[in-house]
Amino acid sequence: MSTQPSRVKVWCDGCYDLVHFGHANSLRQAKLLGDHLVVGVHSDADITRHKGPPVYTFDERCKLISAIRWVDQVVEGSPYVTSLKTLDQYECDFCCHGDDITLTADGSDTYKEIKLEGRYREVQRTPGISTTGLVARILGKASRSPWTGSSFQLSTRKIVEFSGGEARKVGDKVVYVCGGFDLFHVGHVQFLEKVAELGDYVIVGLYSDEVVRGYKGADYPVMRMHERLLGVLACKYVSEVVIDAPFHVTEDLVNNFLIDVVVSGSLGTGEEGVEDPFKYPKQVGIFLQVNSESDVTTETIIERIRRNKFQYEERNERKEQKEIDLINDKHS
Repeated sequence: MSTQPSRVKVWCDGCYDLVHFGHANSLRQAKLLGDHLVVGVHSDADITRHKGPPVYTFDERCKLISAIRWVDQVVEGSPYVTSLKTLDQYECDFCCHGDDITLTADGSDTYKEIKLEGRYREVQRTPGISTTGLVARILGKASRSPWTGSSFQLSTRKIVEFSGGEARKVGDKVVYVCGGFDLFHVGHVQFLEKVAELGDYVIVGLYSDEVVRGYKGADYPVMRMHERLLGVLACKYVSEVVIDAPFHVTEDLVNNFLIDVVVSGSLGTGEEGVEDPFKYPKQVGIFLQVNSESDVTTETIIERIRRNKFQYEERNERKEQKEIDLINDKHS
């Protein structure tokens, strides 16, 4: 008599600060190694002790990780140093992490114990993106990180890998939203979660860098369109993305994608003198406005970093120097 194969549970953990497509790509790769992905999120206190103050709050980081389409379970406040006890507590077969090294404040490898026991797997770190690098961009500093310093090239394969969810079905109620989705944050997630409740298939129209600059100014967006694209695609509430979407939701756009409802956040563009991008859907009665019930915006995230500029500069310098030293040790 045949028996069902046992389910393989994979453990990942991290700070997941300024959650970006590099984090999502690591979790995507980890999920491919098993059937059920458990993700531990470290506390603000632990991150501050070992790395420096996080930008996103603990609740924000947990909410963002839970919205990534490959994550099955989130463990809040997981220990900074990963132990066999933690893996066994959550019945995980092994732990997975990127091919860089994470260290404690005293320079110890946070995965040393599970590596010695053979319960550690590695996936490829995504080049060209890191929390350290994003903070450096916002502060107008050049990143010295050996990982962030390399470039990331978007390919059709990567878009396919990040695209998920069920295919659109006949009769699905299609909901359309649009925006820049820069520095993907908890306000975006809460908005998209509410939007997903309004229909069966959510299409996000993603503005180009030029369009975002047109209504927000020369300092925006912080993240380039291909970076923002992967961040949006990784969200489990999103079914499809229109790349380089028009600023104005036109009749052609609505007809081409068979859109039933067009939704905007309560903040809108917030720019005086800008022609209403939702003029057409309002005229035909398919427009709705949704309040994310979050006061977090891209601007408030940038303000957090600039307000604590010296703390984040010091954190970045320590982190980048550790990475440079590790690279040098490997090649010595």
